[in-house]
Amino acid sequence: MTVLRPVVYDAGMLIAAERSQTKVWRAHRAYLTAGGVPLVPAAVVAQVWRDGARQARLAQLLKGCDVAGMDETAAREIGELLARAGTSDPVDGAVAVLAVRQRATIATSDPDDIRHLLDRLGALGKLVAVQQV
Repeated sequence: MTVLRPVVYDAGMLIAAERSQTKVWRAHRAYLTAGGVPLVPAAVVAQVWRDGARQARLAQLLKGCDVAGMDETAAREIGELLARAGTSDPVDGAVAVLAVRQRATIATSDPDDIRHLLDRLGALGKLVAVQQV
């Protein structure tokens, strides 16, 4: 039996889904069909959610996902990561930290920024795969 690797979606993945990009929807449906449940940091949802009445596609995507909250421990870990990386985007930091905790693949539209953060996480960051959407 093959174990399905967890997947973490960043804001770019959600925006692409909202824009009805076929490639993104195919990948999402394939992952769900294989038995996976994508993870989305709550900070990512906050970054892209604007008007539920106008974001039906995004709402549809999120129904198939687990939205992961952020506790104080994660918030501090993200802040420390941003300091080490010399960056200031807590949303990208939340994606990187969640992915490392889950040893997940990250579906992102900005692999360079994500890899930069993963590099600062050292050996743990090496366990995370990055897939561009």
